[in-house]
Amino acid sequence: MAATGEQTEVEASAPRRELLLVTGMSGAGRSTVGNALEDLGWYVVDNLPPQMLRPLVDLSRHTGDTIPRVAAVVDIRGGRLFADVQEALESLRGTDDTRVLFLDATDAALVRRFESVRRPHPLQGDGTLLDGITAERARLAELREQSDIVIDTSELNIHQLSVLIHDQFSTVGDPAIRVTVMSFGYKYGLPSDADHVADCRFLPNPFWIPELKGRTGLETEVSDYVLGLPGAQEFIDGYVEALRPVLDGYGRENKRHATIALGCTGGKHRSVAMAEELKARLSVLPGLAVSVKHRDLGRE
Repeated sequence: MAATGEQTEVEASAPRRELLLVTGMSGAGRSTVGNALEDLGWYVVDNLPPQMLRPLVDLSRHTGDTIPRVAAVVDIRGGRLFADVQEALESLRGTDDTRVLFLDATDAALVRRFESVRRPHPLQGDGTLLDGITAERARLAELREQSDIVIDTSELNIHQLSVLIHDQFSTVGDPAIRVTVMSFGYKYGLPSDADHVADCRFLPNPFWIPELKGRTGLETEVSDYVLGLPGAQEFIDGYVEALRPVLDGYGRENKRHATIALGCTGGKHRSVAMAEELKARLSVLPGLAVSVKHRDLGRE
């Protein structure tokens, strides 16, 4: 009994979890919603059997604050397992911040989407697309009535639905865009995943200064030298201002990740120092989570 009491006390002191059950009609946008939630930092599990909802929540409790927001996509793909969704949901109500998001769309919109991807409806069997949609709508009617949020996606494209989810489920402190500032060496090739590339080879190369040759742009001696060169500060000032409207536009267009690459000859001195400075400048801008990566640092 003592052990049970101790466990209850620990559970009572555990932080409340935010659990979002994503369900609804096939073709209404569940995958798009899952991707948008992942971009917001949610831990998303797709096609989860309802019987696994409680173990998933219990597992997230053991992670401390690592996984505070969990989204589970549960739908009729679970077959017979889906029949227990009501019971599983009731067991979670009141224990955590549990909500149900139901995605819906008109029959015409769903038929159009299935035809565009040339896939059958999960419940279609030997019947028509409309037969499958009708059967699914009947099975989900009660769950729809109990849902906390219902979104009709009939007139929404993928981009519009993603923006709506971001607006609905982002919280204070969530970055609108995650920016990676990358340094690289041109002699090793351009980074294939860069959205923007800037060339730092307009600055004198510290490689030709004996006392700096063996150092890197992460060291104060090299950084101070590079940032003190004519044109270095003017470049950084202008580049930050040029990136402001670009990053704002990315936010409006639901582009949540951006990679900005700065290159020099070997990716050791100039680009490293400039990347660190750009990261520091961008980090103070609202709505950005900025990290830095030095792709070629350490390569011969």
